[in-house]
Amino acid sequence: MEIIVNLDVVMAQRKMSLNELSEKVGISLSNLSILKTGKAKAIRFSTLATLCEVLDCQPSDILEYKK
Repeated sequence: MEIIVNLDVVMAQRKMSLNELSEKVGISLSNLSILKTGKAKAIRFSTLATLCEVLDCQPSDILEYKK
């Protein structure tokens, strides 16, 4: 069981760079990179909500549960 982070896929669909997303969301490049690569241990709901607002998506577009 694992949680897959599809942030890179959503960013590619929106043609948004890591730098641009970092500026719009207010998260450091290093923390955003950790999240994007799936190495993050947790994410705050407020951060997830902001990512969804900026990327115009749903949490399920970014996070996926895989058995």
